[in-house]
Amino acid sequence: MAKDDVFVGSIDQGTTSTRFIIYDRSARPVGSHQVEFTQFYPEAGWVEHDPMEILESVRVCIAKAIDKATADGHNVDSGLKAIGVTNQRETTLIWSKSTGLPLHNAIVWMDVRTSSICRRLEKDLPGGRTHFVETCGLPVSTFFSATKLLWLMENVDAVQQAIKTGDALFGTVDTWLIWNLTGGVKNGLHVTDVTNASRTMLMNLKTLDWDELTLKTLGIPIEILPKIVSNAEIIGNIATGWPIPGIPISGCLGDQHAAMVGQACRKGEAKSTYGTGAFILLNTGGEIIQSKHGLLTTLAFKLGPGALPNYALEGSIAIAGAAVQWLRDSLGIIRTASEIEDLALQVDSTGGVYFVPAFNGLFAPWWRDDARGVCIGITRFTNKSHIARAVLESMCFQVKDVLDSMQKDAGVKGEGKREQGEFLLRVDGGATVNNLLMQIQADLLGNAVIRPADIETTALGAAYAAGLAVGVWKEDEIFSSDGKDKKFAVFRPTFDEGLRKKKADSWCKAVSRAFDLADLSL
Repeated sequence: MAKDDVFVGSIDQGTTSTRFIIYDRSARPVGSHQVEFTQFYPEAGWVEHDPMEILESVRVCIAKAIDKATADGHNVDSGLKAIGVTNQRETTLIWSKSTGLPLHNAIVWMDVRTSSICRRLEKDLPGGRTHFVETCGLPVSTFFSATKLLWLMENVDAVQQAIKTGDALFGTVDTWLIWNLTGGVKNGLHVTDVTNASRTMLMNLKTLDWDELTLKTLGIPIEILPKIVSNAEIIGNIATGWPIPGIPISGCLGDQHAAMVGQACRKGEAKSTYGTGAFILLNTGGEIIQSKHGLLTTLAFKLGPGALPNYALEGSIAIAGAAVQWLRDSLGIIRTASEIEDLALQVDSTGGVYFVPAFNGLFAPWWRDDARGVCIGITRFTNKSHIARAVLESMCFQVKDVLDSMQKDAGVKGEGKREQGEFLLRVDGGATVNNLLMQIQADLLGNAVIRPADIETTALGAAYAAGLAVGVWKEDEIFSSDGKDKKFAVFRPTFDEGLRKKKADSWCKAVSRAFDLADLSL
C-alpha cells in the first residue's frame, strides 16, 4: 500500500456539534462532516443532551465523511488504520447495561443543577470546597461529573433501581461512545481514559485510578465506573452495524487534552481553545502543581500504557462562543455566528460597555456559581455594535484572567517561545477564525497570539493519539516543531500599557457586579 493510502479518523464529539475528520499520513484532513444536535434547557441553568441523538450524529458523520473522502479519490475503505475519540468533558450519563438505553438525558458540563449538592458537600466535608483537591486536583463544583452523578443517584428512580440491580453503567461521553461503538449490549467495552477520568473528581492524580476513599465519602459504587486506560492504546474494534466495522479505536482524550496534543504542547507550553467555552491548559510535565489562584490541576495526556503522564494547570471558562450563539439565537442581533465580526468592526471600541457572560456562574479563576450575566456601562449612545464588541472582549478578558493566574502559579504565562524569546499564545477552536477576536486577545494580553492553519486541533490530537498507538506516527514526529509553524497567523498587540490596564481594571469592576445575583426574583 502506498504511503498516501494510510488514514486515521477522528470522532470529535463537542458540546453543540459532532464531527468526523479523516487525516492522511501527513496529518492533512481529506474528508470531514459535521452536524449540530439539540440543546435542552429544562429549567434555568440546566443543560441536557439526548445520548441517542449524539450516537446518531456520530454515525452520520462517519458515513458522510468517508463518502466525501472517497468521492475525492481517497481509498479510505482499505487505508483507514484506526480512529481516535475526543469529546466534551464532564458531561455525565448513566445507562442500562441490559437494554443499552440511557436512564436520563446527559447532564452537560455547564449545567448548574447540582449547586445545592455542592453547598451540602462544602458544609459536611472537613476540607470544605477544597476537600478533594489534594487527591484529584479539583474543587467541589457543579462543573465536574461526580456532583452530576450524585444528582442522578438522588433524583432519578430509574438510576437508583438500576444501581441496586447491578444494571447501571456510568460514563462521560467518551465512555458512552466507545461502549456503543464496540458492541453495546453485545459485550461493549466499558472504558474511559485518564484525561476524561481526571475531570470526574473521582480519579487519584498520582495513581491514575479511581480513588476508593473519595468514592466511599461520596457513596458512589465503584461497580458502575468504567476501566481507566491511557490516551494511546488499542482499546477495541468497532462492531458490526457501524460504517467502519473492525477498525481499531486506539486513541481517546478529553477535548482540551486532545487540543494540547494537536498543538504539540510540551512541558512549559500551553494553548487556549475557543469553543462553546474557552479552556487554557499549561503542560507542567511530570509535576503536579496545586494552584493557589483558582486554576485546576489535571492530566495533560498519557500517550501509551507504559508512558509517563504529563500533568497540566487548567483555567476553564464556561461561556465563550456560547455568548455569540446567545446573541444569534436568543436576541436575534446576528443571523449567523460569523456576522459578529463585521458588526463589531462598525465601532472602534465598546463605548465603555462591559459584558460578563456569567449565564450559569463563573468558572476559573473566580469559581462563583452565584454569578449571573451582566452588561454595564450602557448609555443612550450604546448600539448593537458596541454590545457585539463587548461580547468578543469578554471572551478575551476571561482568557487574560486565567493566564495571569497561571503566571502566579507556575511562574510562566503558558506561552510558546519563538523569535528571540517573544511570548506567543497558541490558540485554536472554531471561534479563532474571527480575526477581530484574535486581535482583541493580543491587545488585552499585551502579547502576540499565534493561530495555526488548521484550527481544529482537537480532532487532530485524537487522530495523533490513535495513529501513535498503531504505528502511523511516532511521538517525536508529533511533537517536532520542524515545519509545523510555517503556516500560521500572528496577531500583535497595538494597545499601550496605560489603556490595557484601564480596560483590565474596568473588566474586574464589571465582574464584581456579577456576583451574588443567582437569587434575583423572576
